[in-house]
This record gives sequence, structure tokens and C-alpha cells, in this order.
Amino acid sequence: MKRDSRLSNVLHALLHMAEHEARTGEAMTSDQLAVCLSTNSVVVRRTMAGLRERDLVHSQKGHGGGWRLARRLERISLGEIHEALGEPGLVPEVLPVEADGCLVEAAVNDALAQTYAEARALILARLDKITLADLAADFSRRLAAHPQRSLLDAHRN
Repeated sequence: MKRDSRLSNVLHALLHMAEHEARTGEAMTSDQLAVCLSTNSVVVRRTMAGLRERDLVHSQKGHGGGWRLARRLERISLGEIHEALGEPGLVPEVLPVEADGCLVEAAVNDALAQTYAEARALILARLDKITLADLAADFSRRLAAHPQRSLLDAHRN
């Protein structure tokens, strides 16, 4: 099963945006975010548009424009971000049917469906309790523990 990395990528981008604005007072452009995420700026704009619709980020066009967080880090939960992304699958909601009519597969899927539903509920409840401020504090702690690393290479090994 392929892992959906949209949530982790967006969290990465939002923390870069928060740090950039705190350091420079400026918004971060789609091109700058694309470099941070090793993707295309079109992908960044498309993803951020969904967050803008949920009032998690603001954008401004033109010179000096770019993306900014719409609220303080403490007021944005990972659950809100997950929901704004269309709730990408953290745990499968529908199990694949590989052998239609197979009673063994039906028994396995029924057992797993309940387990996955419970796991989803736990994950979503936990995401609602974690804020971007929590992630930013953890990042700051990690960066402080490695004073030889610059902010620009902090996301490398």
C-alpha cells in the first residue's frame, strides 16, 4: 500500500513558512516552498489553495507576495490540516477485495475493518490535540541540540 505523504509534506511547508516569517517578516513564495519540498511550485499552489479555503493560510500576489499562516501556530491543529487536505488515508477505510466471493478474505477484511476504524479514530483524536506550535517547539529543541547545523540544512541527515 502506497503511503500518502501529503500531510507530512504540508506540515513541513507550514513550519518552513512560520520560521521564514519569524526570521524575515516576509511571506514565503511557492517557488521557495517548492525547493524545501523538492517539488514543483504548481503542486505547492494547488495544495496551499485548499488550506487557504479553510483559512489556515493567506496568500498575496505580486512583489512581496507569497504564503503566510492565517493564525498563530498554537491555533492550528494537525487535525484541521488533515481535514483541509481532504483527509488523506492514514489507515485504509475500505479494504481491497482481491478474490471476490472468497470467504477467508471476507473474514479477514471484516476483522481488519473494525481494527482500522478504531485506529483511525485514535489517530484523528490525537491529530486534533497536536498543534503546529508543538511541532515548532520540537524542531527548535532538535536544532538547538545540533548547533553545528544551519537552519538551511536542518532537514538533511
